Amino acid sequence: MKSVYLYTDGACSGNPGPGGWCAVLRYGSRDKIISGGEKSTTNNRMELTAVIEGLRALKEQCKVNCITDSKYVCDAVNKHWLDSWQKKSWKKSNGKPVLNPDLWIEFVKLTSLHDVSFQWIKGHDGHPENELCDRTAVTEAQKYKDKSI
Repeated sequence: MKSVYLYTDGACSGNPGPGGWCAVLRYGSRDKIISGGEKSTTNNRMELTAVIEGLRALKEQCKVNCITDSKYVCDAVNKHWLDSWQKKSWKKSNGKPVLNPDLWIEFVKLTSLHDVSFQWIKGHDGHPENELCDRTAVTEAQKYKDKSI
C-alpha cells in the first residue's frame, strides 16, 4: 500500500459565510494541491470538505496520515465521537443531531477505503504545509466574498 500524507485546512469569512478549503497530498517527493470553496458555509464544513476531497483524489487504497489543525475532525475520530454518532443514528450524547451529517457520512465512506490516521497540529504556528493550506483556503473563500450576489 502506498503511504500518503494529507495536509488539510478550511477557512470561513464569517461563520456562516463564504468559505474555502485546501488539501495537499504528498506521495514521496510529489505534491498535489486541490482546493475549492462555497458561497455560504461554515468553518467546520470546510475543514471536513478538505479531508473528504483529499481522500476522494486518491486513485487506489493507501495508508494516509492526515495532518490537520481541525480539532473538530481529529477529535471526532481520535476520541471515537464518530463511532458513537453512527451508533446513535447521527445523534450526539445529549440527543441533539450531529452537525454536518451529510459530510460525516461521506467521510466514513471514504475513510473506510483507506488506512487513515489523524494527527492534530496547531494552526498558524509556522507548519509549512498547514500555512500553505490556510493561505489557499482563505484565497478560495475570498473568491466568494468578492462576488456581489
